[in-house]
Amino acid sequence: MTPTPTPIPDAAQIPAGQPETTPDTVDIWDQRVARGLAFLRRRLAGAYEVDDFGFDPELTDTVFHPMLRVLYRDWFRTEVFGIENVPESGGGLIVGNHSGTLALDALMLTTALHDQHPRERHLRLLGADLVFRMPVLSELARKAGATVACNPDAERLMSDGELVGVFPEGFKGIGKRFADRYKLQRFGRGGFVSAALRTGTPIVPVAIVGAEEIYPILADLKPLARLLGLPYFPVTPTFPWLGPLGLVPLPSKWLIQFCEPIPTSHLTEYADDPLVVYNLADQVRETIQATLHSLLEKRPDPFGP
Repeated sequence: MTPTPTPIPDAAQIPAGQPETTPDTVDIWDQRVARGLAFLRRRLAGAYEVDDFGFDPELTDTVFHPMLRVLYRDWFRTEVFGIENVPESGGGLIVGNHSGTLALDALMLTTALHDQHPRERHLRLLGADLVFRMPVLSELARKAGATVACNPDAERLMSDGELVGVFPEGFKGIGKRFADRYKLQRFGRGGFVSAALRTGTPIVPVAIVGAEEIYPILADLKPLARLLGLPYFPVTPTFPWLGPLGLVPLPSKWLIQFCEPIPTSHLTEYADDPLVVYNLADQVRETIQATLHSLLEKRPDPFGP
C-alpha cells in the first residue's frame, strides 16, 4: 500500500509568527556557508595574496568591510557625494579632515570608496607611527592596507596606481576639543603635496562631517596621556564614566563629499619648491574647510535621519 504523501502547506496555512522557508532562502544560506568554508580553506592553506606592504584584499573584503558596513550604513547613515571625482583607475591622493577622538573617519572613508565607487577601489591609508607600534593594531592595519605615513611609501603606492589616503592634521585633528569642531588644524609641512607632485598624481580633497560628534572631547588629561605614552587622553560625556560602554560612538549623521581633483602632472618639477608646496597645501586646506561649511548647512541636526 503506497503511503499518502504529506501535503506542503502554502503561505496561508503557515501559523502566524512562524517564518516561511523558501527554496531561495535555503539557496542563499547554502551559498553563504559554501563561501565561508571556501574562505576558511584558503586561509588555512595559505592560498591568498598579500602585497609588499602586507595588504590582504581578500581578508579586507570578506571580514573588515562587512563589519565596518554596519557602522557606515546603519549606525552613521552615511551619505556620499562627488564619488565621480575619484579617478576610475590609476593613482590618486585622497586628503581629508581628521576628527573624532578615534580614527573612525579613516575607516568610514575606506568603506565609502569601496562601496560607492564603480570600481570598488581600496584606499591605502597612511597611519601614524603610534599605530604601527601597537602589536595587534599594527597587524590589522597592514592587513587592511595601511602603511607608515612617509613619502617613499606613499610615492611607491601612487606610482603603482593605488589610491592613498592621508589626514594632514594628524593627532591635532582627532584630539581637538568639541568647541573647535570642524575647524581645520595646521596641515604640517605639506609632505603629502610633495609626494603627489613627484608622481604627478591628482589630489582629491575630501570633507567628512559627522565624526566630530561621535566622541565629543570636553577635556584632555595631558598628565595621564604622557604617563600612558598617548598623544591625548580624552574626557567625553560617556568616557571614562561608563567604562567600556563609553567607547560606543554616538549615532551622528555622516556626510562625505569628494571634491574636484587638483591635477599635479604639470608641476612635477616643483616637488621640492617650498612655495609651490605650501600654496598647493593651502589650496587643499581651504577647499576642505569651505566644503565642511556647505555640508554642515545640509545637515542642520547632527543626529537627524
